Amino acid sequence: MKVAVAGAGIGGLSIALMLHARGMEVEIWEAAADIRPLGSGLMLMPQAVQELTELGVGAELAGLGVDIAALCYFNRYGQQIWRDPRGLSAGGMAPQYAINRGPLQLLLYRLAQARLGAHAIHSGHAFESFEPEDRGVYIRLRNPVTRALTETKADVLIGADGIFSAVRSFMYPIKDELRFSGRMQWRGVTECEPLLDGSSAIMAGTRRQKFSCFPVSGCGRQDGRQLLSWSAELLTGGAIPPKAEWNRRVDKSALLRAFADWKWDWLDVPALIDGTPDVLEFPVVDRDPLPRWSFGPVTLLGDAAHPIYPTGNSGAAQAILDARYLADCLQSCADPVDALREYEAERIPDTTALLLRHRMYGPEQVLHLAEQRAPGGFDARLQAPEQDELQRATRRFKEVAGIYPKSNPAN
Repeated sequence: MKVAVAGAGIGGLSIALMLHARGMEVEIWEAAADIRPLGSGLMLMPQAVQELTELGVGAELAGLGVDIAALCYFNRYGQQIWRDPRGLSAGGMAPQYAINRGPLQLLLYRLAQARLGAHAIHSGHAFESFEPEDRGVYIRLRNPVTRALTETKADVLIGADGIFSAVRSFMYPIKDELRFSGRMQWRGVTECEPLLDGSSAIMAGTRRQKFSCFPVSGCGRQDGRQLLSWSAELLTGGAIPPKAEWNRRVDKSALLRAFADWKWDWLDVPALIDGTPDVLEFPVVDRDPLPRWSFGPVTLLGDAAHPIYPTGNSGAAQAILDARYLADCLQSCADPVDALREYEAERIPDTTALLLRHRMYGPEQVLHLAEQRAPGGFDARLQAPEQDELQRATRRFKEVAGIYPKSNPAN
């Protein structure tokens, strides 16, 4: 079987490597002229870590990432609401790694070059259209700069080309608009003193104003410092910014004013923001779930199939889980079209559930419960919500996000 993959991001590279491991011929077609690792920090949930480990990169992941032992929730006054164990500390099958997106993508890209061969990875080829044939699919790609046309054939086409997927747009040319949450997010990476115990992620604030961060490099360096990936969110309302204004560097002054009094004995949020060389701005968006991802021998994967809010840092992990299920289906089904149907039947329910739980604030429900219980902070009379209440608020989110398996009865 020959498979064409549109997109050389984490999802596209993962599915290419998994298919190659199952004996299939794979070609990757990437719109960008140069495959350059971009982006800030992300979380790799235990199930996704296990899948990449099976590809043979477990040691490299351990070297690149930080093994996150807990997600700690705080109110806007810096008071801890709850400490939720994660990864191996929660009895998981694998660690939960916090890692920089760029080095992870570069690791997978180099692995793909070594295993598939450099001739199988084509940059500067943007997807334009497809036509299903009796056996397989006819694909047209175009160089974004020279406008040169390339035509190829494959048994299967996988659209792994991100939130602005050209493959998805070809399938659904109308009534598939981005949905704006009314919130804006700012991201950055800063070198600083270790956060808490050096292996914890934090989420603090309220639904209207939130700050999250986690280490993406260990504190075993000679100077004892860490790189922290952080994100700040504010409810702004209004219309979604045009695409040209996404991922742009912005002046930090307005953000610093919004978080001016978020100074706690264990973290100085304004200092962390101010110490960041480049702060990038993004709208918090998703798309409505699709009724189907596949048309004949063509399907979608990752953000192309189910873009979700970045609240739970689970987008990359979901793309890796998509890749595993899709690779297994293509290996086990004689008819590729049947394989894509089987893939949809498995993944659409879980990713739709995750998307909707993100819209219902996902893990931020913990912050909301604390704000309802004690809007002015905790004292002797106003305590944080009980742990069983907090566990109920996040249980299903953790299941569908791959933080622990659905069959795990311990959480």
